[in-house]
This record gives sequence, C-alpha cells and structure tokens, in this order.
Amino acid sequence: MSGDLQILLAIGLPLLGALGIAAASRFPNLRETVTLATAVSLTTVVWSLLPAVMAGDRPVAALPAGVAGVPIAFSVEPLGMLFAALASLLWIVNSIYSIGYMRGNNESHQTRFYICFAVALSAATGIAFAGNLLTLFLFYEMLTLSTYPLVAHKGDAATVKQARVYLGILLGTSIGLLLPAMLWIYLATGTLDFIPGGIVAGHIGGPALGLLLALCVFGVGKAAVMPVHRWLPAAMVAPTPVSALLHAVAVVKAGVFTITKLIIYIFGVDYLFAEPSSGWLVYVAAFTVLAASVVALRQTNLKRLLAYSTIGQLSYVVMAAAVLQPLAEVGAAVHIAAHAFGKITLFFAAGAIYTAARKTEIGQLRGIGRRMPWTMAAFTIGALSMVGVPPTAGFVSKWFILAGAFQSDNLVVVATIVLSTALNAAYFLPLVFRAWFREENVPPPRDHGEAPWPMVLALTTTAFLTLAFFVGNQPVLDLELQLVRAAP
Repeated sequence: MSGDLQILLAIGLPLLGALGIAAASRFPNLRETVTLATAVSLTTVVWSLLPAVMAGDRPVAALPAGVAGVPIAFSVEPLGMLFAALASLLWIVNSIYSIGYMRGNNESHQTRFYICFAVALSAATGIAFAGNLLTLFLFYEMLTLSTYPLVAHKGDAATVKQARVYLGILLGTSIGLLLPAMLWIYLATGTLDFIPGGIVAGHIGGPALGLLLALCVFGVGKAAVMPVHRWLPAAMVAPTPVSALLHAVAVVKAGVFTITKLIIYIFGVDYLFAEPSSGWLVYVAAFTVLAASVVALRQTNLKRLLAYSTIGQLSYVVMAAAVLQPLAEVGAAVHIAAHAFGKITLFFAAGAIYTAARKTEIGQLRGIGRRMPWTMAAFTIGALSMVGVPPTAGFVSKWFILAGAFQSDNLVVVATIVLSTALNAAYFLPLVFRAWFREENVPPPRDHGEAPWPMVLALTTTAFLTLAFFVGNQPVLDLELQLVRAAP
C-alpha cells in the first residue's frame, strides 16, 4: 500500500468506524466490537508508516481541495508520527477501559459516546499528519467540536455550563488568535507549509515576531498555557474515559504538539534563538508549570488535582520547546509520550475508584490500596512518573529537558524543573501513602474489590507501558533525533 493511501486511510478509518458504530447502536456487543476493530485497524495502518519514517522517508498525500491556493495536504514527519502512533495505540486501551466504565456505571447515550470518540481520533490523526498550517487548523477545530458532546455527556445543567466554558475558550482562542496569526504568516511568506528550519525568517522579525509567537501560543488553547487554561478543569465534568482522552491522548497532546510543530517548522528553532523578542515564552511556560503545581496542592477532588497536574506537565513540553536547543526539542517530543502513559494511567485509576467505590475526594482514599491493589499499584506508578522518578517514563523526558537547559545554561528551566518536581512529590506522594498505609475512614456504599476487569486490564497495561518506556525508549529517541538532524 502506498504512503499516500495509508495516510488517507488512517484519517478515514475512524470516520468509517463512526458510521459502523451508529449502524450497530441497537446491539451493544456489536457496537463495541466495531469500536475495538476500528481502533485496532487504525493502529495497524498508522504503525505501518513507522518503518519508512524511521528510514528517513516522508510520505505525503493531498486532497483535491484547499483555500486561496493552500491545499489540504498531509506529510508524515517524526513529531507527527509519534503523536499519531501514540494516539492510535492508546485508543485501543481507552476503548477497552470505556467498555468497563460505561457498562459499570450504566451510562446513557453510549452510542453517541463511541461515535464522538472515533471522530476525535480521526481529527487527532489529521492534526498529526497535517502538511501545512491550514490543514492543521481545520482538524484542530474538528477535534474541538467532536469532543464537546463528550464533555457535555451527562447532560445536566451544571455539566452543560462547564462544557460551554470548554467550547468557548477553545474556539475563542483558535478563531480569535490562531486564525489571525495564520493569515499574518501567509500574507508575509506566501505559504503555510511546514518546512524544517521554518518559513518566517527574513519576513517577520523584531517585536512583531514576539507578537506573532504570542498569537500562536495563546491561540493554541489546547496547550493550556496560563491564562487560557480554564477549559481544562472545566472539562472534568466529563466521564473518566473522556478525561483520559482529553488529558492524555488527543486534546492536550494536540495542543503541545501544535506549539512544538510551529516552533520547529514555522518559526524555526535557530531563528527564534537569534531573536530576543521570543525569550518571554520560557518564562510564561515556567510560571504555568509552577502555578499549576501550587494550585494542585490545594485540591481536594482527585480529578481536579489531576487536571492541574496536567496543566503543569503540558507546560514542560512548551518550556522545553522554548529552550530552543536540540536536546530540549527531543525532550519536548519524548515528554508527549511519557506524560501520555503516566497520566492516562492516573485517570484510569481515578475512574476505577469511582466505579468500584464511588469515591472522588482525596480524603476518602485512605486504605483503598488494600481493597483495590491493582488499581492503586498502577496509580502509584503513574504518580511516580509525574514526579519523574526512575524507572518511569517521566524520568526520561525530564532528563532530556534538563540536558537541553544545560546546553544553553538556562537556569530558569533548571530551577523550574527542580521546584516543580518537589511540588509534584508534595501532592502525589501523600496521596499514595494515604492509600496504602492509612486505615480506611470512609466506608464505601457497598463492599467492593477491583473495578470491572476491562478497566483493570487497561490501567495495568498503561502502567506497564509507563515502566517499559524507561528501558525501551530508544526507538522514540531515534525517531525524534531526526528533528535535530533535519534542521538546516
């Protein structure tokens, strides 16, 4: 199968799966079989592109459509390959988890849930393989619109209100800031193509470059850089599988992926490094990392704690990309994967605790490790990865970000990582200690053990991946080091 056909098939398969899910709406077992089959098929197609990309090839495809001479084009490069491979693989795991969660909690509108999930994965794949900024923007908006029904899934007034915050911020930032930035880039350069080394050098410089960078960074609201982060805690009203999708797989990863891709392929790392007007981004990202960690310390609800943890972890990626050094750029890419494995594990565990014990508050979790040892063992691994403790995935990415910071003698980044690591430990480790070593103080509404087996299977799988990445990360490093080698 040719590369262009593989790309188009990868984007189209989830949409075909959504149609199949709709057709099987009256037959839950068939509907969920279609979901799993689509996820496996997508992963097979996406991962079949990996050998060619590892070998240096860049498969391309295009649709017979466009705007003002800019085509809807696709190109598979290392950063997008990592994002697509990660999203497709974790869709399989999330689908298994969703079956246990949706059935275990007798959720309504399950067909709509699985349809929107499939459309969101098509959008995420389109973002990953976008060959120019216009294509990325269209699929970025598609991702926002397809995930809104997932956030509003419960349908009550409070949930819909928070879902509107989610939709309003993400659409407002992309249309109000990113779209004007895109038009500015096109008018200045005559192109929106993603090119190694960037396209704005010689066209936009000085304070104008700093302003354009600000429009892009804050226009990509999905990256949750403060102050455009409020959508993320608001989205916690969604069912836990959706939270896992939002915080670990598709939405937030689309955000930090987009910022990293803009820095590498639109602005150019070397050009930004030579322009003082871009230096503010490191400080804004560092502030977001530390401020989100401090806010997380004050949370009493488990999912809100994880939400603010996500805000901080996302800005590790933004901060690493803003260091503008080769090892830091690799660290930014690696942290996308490391955070995905660890954070999806934490959300899976939170959903399992809710399903089995109906507990959502941190103060209710004393002694729960004795009732749910598999779930809390996975949670512990995910928490240690967020802190950055070996042998977890989080240690690997922090190592590369620190190495990049030392390349440029950037003590702000070094201090931020040290302080935020201490803060991460301060809000995760007491929670882990409480779950394993304190006596239960809030009896559950019913005697229980672990959550339904599909949920436990999913969370133990992602916990294993969090550990396996520590020793098996070389293929990811080899892939992402191509980003450095591709720079002119």
